[in-house]
Amino acid sequence: MVFLRKVKTASGATAVQIAERKNRRDVVLEHLGSAHTEAELAALMSIGRDKIHADQEVLDLGLSQDPRSAVVHSKRSRLLLETLQSAWTELGFDVVRDEAFFQLVAARLIEPTSMTDSARVLTEAGMEPVHRNTFHAALRRCAEREYRNQIATKCFEHAATSGDISLVLYDVTTLYFEAENEDELRKVGFSKERRVDPQIVVGLLVDREGFPLEIGCFEGNHAETRTIVPIIKQFQARHNLADMVVVADAGMLSTTNLTALDEAGLRFIVGSRVTKAPADLANHFHWHGDAFTDGQLIDTITPRHGNTKTQTKRRRREPVWNPEKHPGHWRSVWAYSRKRATRDGHTLTAQENRARAVIDGDAAVKSTRFVKTTAAGRTLDEASLERARGLVGLKGYVTNIPADIMPPAEVLSSYHDLWHVEQSFRMSKTDLQARPMFHRQRDAIEAHLTIVFTALAIARFLQNETGFSIRKIIRTLRPLQDVTISLAGQQITAKPELTDDARHVLDALTH
Repeated sequence: MVFLRKVKTASGATAVQIAERKNRRDVVLEHLGSAHTEAELAALMSIGRDKIHADQEVLDLGLSQDPRSAVVHSKRSRLLLETLQSAWTELGFDVVRDEAFFQLVAARLIEPTSMTDSARVLTEAGMEPVHRNTFHAALRRCAEREYRNQIATKCFEHAATSGDISLVLYDVTTLYFEAENEDELRKVGFSKERRVDPQIVVGLLVDREGFPLEIGCFEGNHAETRTIVPIIKQFQARHNLADMVVVADAGMLSTTNLTALDEAGLRFIVGSRVTKAPADLANHFHWHGDAFTDGQLIDTITPRHGNTKTQTKRRRREPVWNPEKHPGHWRSVWAYSRKRATRDGHTLTAQENRARAVIDGDAAVKSTRFVKTTAAGRTLDEASLERARGLVGLKGYVTNIPADIMPPAEVLSSYHDLWHVEQSFRMSKTDLQARPMFHRQRDAIEAHLTIVFTALAIARFLQNETGFSIRKIIRTLRPLQDVTISLAGQQITAKPELTDDARHVLDALTH
């Protein structure tokens, strides 16, 4: 049996809870709040009745007036809405004077859903939503009035005053559409999730703390390696920048990309591919064999082009990269980790077992590593397996920053900040649900990305200020509602009792 019950708190208030009688014990299902007056108590009782069946037994609270006579006029998640509005203003986003755009961003943060369903989310939070036609008009205004440019400018200003923009992080992902047909933008292309739906390619630039700075989209079949230079140049032009370090993963490692960044006067740190290790570390292997120590760093050079010959075996000492002395090379830093070696070894063992299963016919034939197919049949590629085992534990980084400006350890630590951009992408895909996308026209798709970009900035800001994820902030503040009721001819607003988490969020934002 589910019922409402009251409990006296240490402060003298009356807590109202939804409880269920199980095994002769009261099990609390939900804490509705605490009341300090009979009016507040009546309001909480009314909320409780909305949550349980009217014909279930309700504990008699001994009120002089039947609490059923209380009429609830409104419920509003005031603390949540004020928190979002405060972050919006603090970041300077109020430069975009468009209530419908703000509401779409707020709805994306509170409960990501379709644009049509955003009205429900806002209503439940206590905000009066604009008409759905106004939402559609806001998408058009987003392009016409260059909202993204205004938001990106404010993001840059915030990052410049509160963080470090001398180093930026870049990554790329794909967003799919639940659509059958392709068009000029939405195309089937390489998907990390192996989907065959039409998609777009999205590039995201963030500062070293993961705060978003720039976003851009490309056709779904656009090569990921061809996205970084346009995004960086767009960011440079928008803010008139000439000097910064760009960090990206190995997927961006191409001669064209690195040359373009270098010619633009930009410094870069890009992950290298382990297949380049034998050539880059030929000198080390020649003089020291394949022995490495945990945490060992090797600062050397790597050819810019595949046909460039590197002669380093004559001297035991690794060459120190210099753009004038080594015009056909970049600087390359390799690091060895015993922990990574253990992980790589387990992966190779699993791949070897898979290859043997394919050879023995115990597993389906796919593009399996270490399986060599000849006219005589399938055999284990033992030479490739041995080479791979000789490279476990190694991770390489390519850069055009001289060692006297950035030592090897700093190159590694800068690259390791990439997890921040990966986290921002995860936030946009999970907490903000940037996909699947239901828009069809390019302007609407670009507007959707601007909304997600803006929501991501607010989410990162709140997360950095409070130490809580945006999901936890929403879950903490959304249930705390101001309830306005009429009781005994009077209209009274009952405010919720703050939880410890809510108090932490509010204190962190008002420090």
